[in-house]
Amino acid sequence: MRLDDERESTNIEDVRGSGGGGRMPLRIGGIGGVVLILGALYFGVDPQIVLNLLEGGANPTENSQTVAQAPSPADDAQKQFIARVLASTEDVWTSYFSQMGKTYHAPYLVLFSGGTNSACGYAQTASGPFYCPANQKVYLDLGFFQELQNRLGAGGEFARAYVVAHEVGHHVQNQLGIMQQMNQQYGAAQQGAGSQSVRLELQADCFAGVWAKRADDAKHILENGDVESGLNAAAAVGDDRLQKETQGYAVPDSFTHGTSAQRVTWFRRGLSSGDIKQCDTFSASSL
Repeated sequence: MRLDDERESTNIEDVRGSGGGGRMPLRIGGIGGVVLILGALYFGVDPQIVLNLLEGGANPTENSQTVAQAPSPADDAQKQFIARVLASTEDVWTSYFSQMGKTYHAPYLVLFSGGTNSACGYAQTASGPFYCPANQKVYLDLGFFQELQNRLGAGGEFARAYVVAHEVGHHVQNQLGIMQQMNQQYGAAQQGAGSQSVRLELQADCFAGVWAKRADDAKHILENGDVESGLNAAAAVGDDRLQKETQGYAVPDSFTHGTSAQRVTWFRRGLSSGDIKQCDTFSASSL
């Protein structure tokens, strides 16, 4: 990706290595819990919603204390890259919202290591990146990118950019009132193939594609191989693929994010069109 000359976002809270303890991670028991958490592990809106349901509804906290190790030089280079990607999403969505006669309020991105408390509950590395609508922040442990590359086989800069863009896509949904409408109508815990949760996630994939298309049109940020890297990342985090890798079979009734094919399809749709009107997963008869 061509981002070396781009600005870095200042909307980053780096709490890596700050210490402080924080609430201990919740314990998850039983196959049902494992299946549910698989749906929230990668690129979710808020894995703590699932954790709270399994544990009986623990109250979220606003505390940002963290259990962490000091960042490495390699992580600092990744932080710089993430800051540039975040800045690019700010530029794209600010312009797009302006065209719609709206004002875009950019999210903050919290970098943590190990674990940290959020307004949506305890965040930990194993939960994967997620967006917390309660305080409009994205939470990311840079160690997730090693997992993405080494275990899921989805390396490359654009794969990492896709992760950030997907979470920012949830923020766009929040800003447009889509997330609130879905929660009011269907509740946050709905799951299963074709569910509103899956549609919300696939729309965030599509929004990530919209960002990439518009950013590339404006500044030619994509290089050879980037698109393939992003599509590979989308495929790597499909519910069916994750479940088959973990337990040997897929359980469609537990899907929360969509299959690999669906995630690729909707990411590609946004990437091809650059138009959020093409991302209406909620009206789509077929995903």
